[in-house]
Amino acid sequence: MRIGVVGLGLIGGSIAKDLKAQINVDVTGVDNNADHCKAALELGLVHRISSIGEVALDLDVIILATPVDIIESLLPQILNVVREDAIVIDVGSTKSDICSAVEGHANRSQYVAAHPLAGTEFSGPEAAFKGLFNNAKNIICEKEKSSSAALNIALQIFESIGMTTNFMSPIEHDRHLAYVSHLSHVTSFSLGLTVLDIEKDEKQIFNLASTGFKSTSRLAKSNPNTWAAIFGKNRKYIGEALDSYIKTLSKFKTAIELEDHESMVKLMSDANDIKRVLNQ
Repeated sequence: MRIGVVGLGLIGGSIAKDLKAQINVDVTGVDNNADHCKAALELGLVHRISSIGEVALDLDVIILATPVDIIESLLPQILNVVREDAIVIDVGSTKSDICSAVEGHANRSQYVAAHPLAGTEFSGPEAAFKGLFNNAKNIICEKEKSSSAALNIALQIFESIGMTTNFMSPIEHDRHLAYVSHLSHVTSFSLGLTVLDIEKDEKQIFNLASTGFKSTSRLAKSNPNTWAAIFGKNRKYIGEALDSYIKTLSKFKTAIELEDHESMVKLMSDANDIKRVLNQ
């Protein structure tokens, strides 16, 4: 199988590396960043580098792993020219706008809308590694609009790199991810900004930072361009999540200011129920 991966950062690079290690899989990389292309070859993520035009016209599977705003504009162009037996998969972190961009497209059945739920705070080809997706979850949206052949190949690819797949609508996906992923990133970026603003002595931040601060601020090291695109595309549901989060922060602030021990304990005890949700 000849597979093209467009976007050779953490996600695309890790997918490429996993697939390249398989028998009878040939992986071509595409990236508009020349340094990324060079690094992907040097790190062994892909067999070769090519252009988006050549990949779209020639390969069996094209996986789009660019920022979500680029996927939205690139996907219809690729579906315009792909072979009738090729399939296109995107792995973006938002789905509604991307799916809407190809609603009614003549080749819509050749496309599978996916989102592997895996990643780290690091970016670029150097951040990619084999096994990132092992035992992770994957989401596919609008499976009924993909042909059975396209869907089966996509499922085989995700299963081959260690993932299990669930299905949901684009709206469900974006609403749920706003709370379980996107809000976490907004929170981490905000925490980083707040601490940097208050504590001007960066040496003290380094000296005093414990595992609690490091774990909650870890995501603030994520790629700003990637996440700005995600925040913009999922602004409706992230806005709703932020409204709820700000209300909860206000409750904590009031309880702390009033030294309301009972309210603080109640808020934190209620929050402990997250253990049940996470099955931990």
